[in-house]
Amino acid sequence: MNNPRIILINPQMGENIGMVARAMMNFGLSDLAIVNPRDGWPNPQATATASGAVKILEEAKLFKTTKEAIADLHYVFATTARDRDMSKEVFLPHAAATKIKELNEKSAQTGILFGAERTGLENDDIAASHAIITYPTNPDFSSLNLAQAVLLMAYEIGNAQTDMPDVQLTTGKSDIATKESMDNFLQRLYDRLDQNGFFKSNDMRPSIERNIETLFLRGQLTEQEVSTLHGIVACLSKNSVAD
Repeated sequence: MNNPRIILINPQMGENIGMVARAMMNFGLSDLAIVNPRDGWPNPQATATASGAVKILEEAKLFKTTKEAIADLHYVFATTARDRDMSKEVFLPHAAATKIKELNEKSAQTGILFGAERTGLENDDIAASHAIITYPTNPDFSSLNLAQAVLLMAYEIGNAQTDMPDVQLTTGKSDIATKESMDNFLQRLYDRLDQNGFFKSNDMRPSIERNIETLFLRGQLTEQEVSTLHGIVACLSKNSVAD
């Protein structure tokens, strides 16, 4: 995919820039632009906090103005927690990530502006952007650390690109049990229950068997687990005979 550019406007602390690089690396982003950093560039504090993401710092682009940093981009987002008196689309992070994916599929290069730690983005920076991203934070405490803001957005971008389902079952080395395997176990269980007089009424038996089947199928058992259940039934059968 085209890598969205993360653009830091007037960042104040090198430590935050380093943590931004780390957040980007976590989610596969690599295009970092830095506009007018307060303490100059390169910055040893940034390197110290990058924690394995130094390559992003080494390849970061340095600009004097926001205009220069976004000149080659096709679509630019501005992040802000404050209401601005401007008519622009406002995206939540996940919706912005979806928009970025759609633009990437059209080979459009995108960027996201993040403002200085204390003041955020200037109105001129937001005016130069196509749309706004805002985070659904606590209205009484809405300010995010710079690296936190980048991390949340990077996560959403990565999440929008993945094919991984929202929920999946991990089974270790054992495969999910086939329906045939489950049916064999259930029949053995029913037979044993029948021998022990569990089914008091033939009229109720179909309903009880359906409940038992539903119970075991809901667990998405593995072949190993079904084998264990067979062993349990066998053990209980032996104990019943002994009694």
